[in-house]
Amino acid sequence: MRTIAFYSPKGGVGKTASAVNIAYLASLSGYSTLLWDMDSQGSASFYLSGGKPGEGKKISTLLEGRVPIADFIEEDIYPNLDFIPAHKSFRNLDIRLEEDERSLPLKEMLSPLSEDTSLVVLDCPPGQSRLTEQVLKVADLVYVPLVPTWLSLNSWRQFHELVCNKKLGEKKLRPFFTLVDRRKKLHRELIEQNSELFDRPSRAMIPYSSAVERMGEEGLPLELLSPKSQPAIAYRRLWSEIQSELRI
Repeated sequence: MRTIAFYSPKGGVGKTASAVNIAYLASLSGYSTLLWDMDSQGSASFYLSGGKPGEGKKISTLLEGRVPIADFIEEDIYPNLDFIPAHKSFRNLDIRLEEDERSLPLKEMLSPLSEDTSLVVLDCPPGQSRLTEQVLKVADLVYVPLVPTWLSLNSWRQFHELVCNKKLGEKKLRPFFTLVDRRKKLHRELIEQNSELFDRPSRAMIPYSSAVERMGEEGLPLELLSPKSQPAIAYRRLWSEIQSELRI
């Protein structure tokens, strides 16, 4: 079983759309895939439930080991794609992990899935917390979506510094640009500097498009909603990179 995470220090950068589209493409490729919506806002739940709020379960029972992770899973949202929807209690997940020594670490929560699951995709909440550290420890690769602006790059530098200082696996990080608008001069300049700005950047760049915005309205991944759109093509390129790196 391999694990990838989609994480961003800040919201509104296309993190959840990326997690959903990659999870769907993985399932379409025949891999037994689990997407875990760890963000209490539940955006991934909207994308996978026809634009309706997901109905997840309270996280405390899983943290304390009283209920197995299998009981949290909604099976076969699509063929080969299982899903753990968000719950409002997830907003306290980082606090519980930090304050309650009885809480199971993320690695132990996921371990029962190893026999039946090829790929776990974690859609992480924004911000930096104990949960962020656990995600970095358990994930094989961490994809960090960034809008090509100086503020977004500054948040990346701060996050990168944290990862390096705490030795959390800097080599796992894969920054990639999202919401790219080539009509904007700054966007064009920064994407041209992609290989200079980052040590291990993804070559895939996700363009700004109304098709991505419609995902929430229609509750569908792009491969079903608008497979010929430029973002759908870009996500297929990103998935190809992920496959190659994970060798799954």
